[in-house]
Amino acid sequence: MDLTDIPDDAYDGGESPPALNEQESPDSLLKRGPIRERLLDIVVGLRTPTKVSTIAERADCDTETARDYLEWFDEMGMVQRHDGRPVRYERKDAYFQWRRIDRIREEHSEQEIVNALGDALKQIEDYRTQFEAEHPDEVSLVDATQAQNLSTEAAWEALSEWETLEQRAALLDAARRNNPVTGSKPGPVDA
Repeated sequence: MDLTDIPDDAYDGGESPPALNEQESPDSLLKRGPIRERLLDIVVGLRTPTKVSTIAERADCDTETARDYLEWFDEMGMVQRHDGRPVRYERKDAYFQWRRIDRIREEHSEQEIVNALGDALKQIEDYRTQFEAEHPDEVSLVDATQAQNLSTEAAWEALSEWETLEQRAALLDAARRNNPVTGSKPGPVDA
């Protein structure tokens, strides 16, 4: 008998199919795993100061456990604690920016970083010329659609790509300089 053969007596046809309403909800499946990882997933998404009890509820853990981990995340610089009643926490963007810069340095040589930065700066310059502006925030979507004869979606995509390139160039420049500066503008490339 082959391992993939099913014996004749394995299924007699008398069983009913599983009830789908008895299956686990997708929400409960997402709440499995170590508490630390669940809390980290929640922390990454915190854009505004959030109460510990709310964070604990989202991570499906008790408040004291959440408080302990959040204090640890605060010591590591991943979150910012907002004192008061109640204590609230939010994600610290500088930490995650540092992690992205560090990852760029680990995964790419200095020359690859300089080349990628040069490519990004060239594309940024092309957008500046196309839209006759220094930054995508200076461009009106309405004006861009009319002046460039673009659909609203195409103009929005171009401006979004330009904004992404600005952020990428700042990260690459910080990785190249080996000192991250939040909100820095990319400087000249010394290739």
